Amino acid sequence: MRTTAVPSDSRRLALSAAAGEGVTSDAEVRAWIDERRLRDGLHLERTTFDALPRWSTDPATGDVSHDSGGFFAVRGMDVRRPDGSGWQQPVVVQPEVGILGMVVREIDGLLHCLVQAKVEPGNPGAVQLSPTVQATRSNYTRLHHGATVRHLEHFLPGSGARTVSDSLQSEHGTWFWRKRNRNVVVEVDHALEDGEDHRWLTVGQVQRFLREDDTVNMCTRTVLAGAPLRGGAPAHDEFTDALAAGLAPGARSRHSDAEVRAWFTAARVEAGMESRLVPLGSVQDWVRTPEEVFHRDGGHFRVVAVDVGSASREVHRWSQPLLAPVGVGTAALLARPIDGVLHVLARAAVEPGFRDGVEIGPTVQFTPCPGTPDPLFADVVAAAPARARRFDSVLSEEGGRFLDARCRYQVVEVGEEVPLAEPPGFCWVTPAQLADLLPHAHYADIQARTLVTCLVSLLGAGAGRGRRLRAA
Repeated sequence: MRTTAVPSDSRRLALSAAAGEGVTSDAEVRAWIDERRLRDGLHLERTTFDALPRWSTDPATGDVSHDSGGFFAVRGMDVRRPDGSGWQQPVVVQPEVGILGMVVREIDGLLHCLVQAKVEPGNPGAVQLSPTVQATRSNYTRLHHGATVRHLEHFLPGSGARTVSDSLQSEHGTWFWRKRNRNVVVEVDHALEDGEDHRWLTVGQVQRFLREDDTVNMCTRTVLAGAPLRGGAPAHDEFTDALAAGLAPGARSRHSDAEVRAWFTAARVEAGMESRLVPLGSVQDWVRTPEEVFHRDGGHFRVVAVDVGSASREVHRWSQPLLAPVGVGTAALLARPIDGVLHVLARAAVEPGFRDGVEIGPTVQFTPCPGTPDPLFADVVAAAPARARRFDSVLSEEGGRFLDARCRYQVVEVGEEVPLAEPPGFCWVTPAQLADLLPHAHYADIQARTLVTCLVSLLGAGAGRGRRLRAA
């Protein structure tokens, strides 16, 4: 791909974020999603592991894997803390790198994103707004012998598309073993047919749909987090004034960039957690039945076997395991102005499936579990009044591997009740400092990247409907 720098990318993305409707109205987007949900007719039925076609259970290890050797496997993971304590659990192992790719294009001088109404078996509502291309290597190399992935060519060498952003990023470190995907945005300068499954939306439209539960999928959120988007509509109150200041390059910050990097590096050195793969059949405290694998206390998550039918996927019928969390998670950023510049309280998130053990996460990130105390600052989030919840939506996680995995994402405005003195493992950073780390691989976890996208969207919260543009 050509990688010639275009200094105006941030400005052009910000103008698109501040825009109202582009070539597709918000009402048309909702009608399109509803139509795709009706047309697809996704059917999901629980079954047994032994009844999954082309999936098998290794009699020696208990691991569940695809007969082709591709896609993913469910294995066991052993985790040890520095003091020798630890636990074991099932984990999804997917060593191949997938593509999460968004095509953007100027239409009448305004950048639009080519989003897809994609069906995922584990998504509530089935259809959500995904990037232009969202595919594992097994899918786009057609290991399933199904249809080709539309628009994949724009993300391959020699495509002629111009790279806007491109990085390798992790996914959930509690459920995946060292999983990573390529998060990429490219720009094309010619018309593309959108077809039945794709539509051109402004960045502002995607941001507005973030505020509707289970509508913008995880992959779109993480791809946009890596794009050089730092603004939107003009700020309209004290909080968004401070947010605009906190997103500005060179914003005054409590800690220098070097100090933030030093804090993060020290957290990685000091974490000391070690994890390794073990046979799934040997994991302690987990019970296996013909239909599922679950923890004996009923918490955490379950691994289940499903048969799936979908009229719009590359393969219309298939079977697979899915990881099903127990309960809705919480991911929240505490935010407060410091000398007129918004800061957010970042946390060094230690998760056993991360390649480097630690990535930057939200202030609070957890799924309630019996017998496990809530983390620090969870009480602050729970007690926050509605006016302090600047962003508050329930969003789905990756629907291709997880079943009904949902998390309540919040940006919570706080004041002096949360002191500036940071507890161990926490650091006040500006949104610009956090966003500047996102292009680097394995610096920020998937929840933090989602919340950066949600935080930036607040600058466009007051944007009204703009002019309608001609069709692409």
